[in-house]
Amino acid sequence: MYAVIQTGGKQYRVQQGDVIYVEKLAVMQDSLVDFDVLLLNKDDGLVVGAPLVENAKVTGKVLSEVKSAKVMVYKFRSKKNSRRKQGHRQPYTKVEIVSVG
Repeated sequence: MYAVIQTGGKQYRVQQGDVIYVEKLAVMQDSLVDFDVLLLNKDDGLVVGAPLVENAKVTGKVLSEVKSAKVMVYKFRSKKNSRRKQGHRQPYTKVEIVSVG
């Protein structure tokens, strides 16, 4: 059984036991979080929501908050003696899917 969930403007295909990285959530570590279910594949068939599947629930446990690798942004304007260097690390929340159903 798997489901397609939506969080942070993105969609993820998950099943029980998966560990995913989602956009940063404002929840504490070791707490449970519920996600919106867009599609649910059960043993008796596929259920597609319009836009969400009613009575469907995907629960995840927050493991930690992490950051991605640093991306360097370098702006250069020729003949103007203008240079700008900036770094960015996107914050993510590491979530383990506890139950799908």
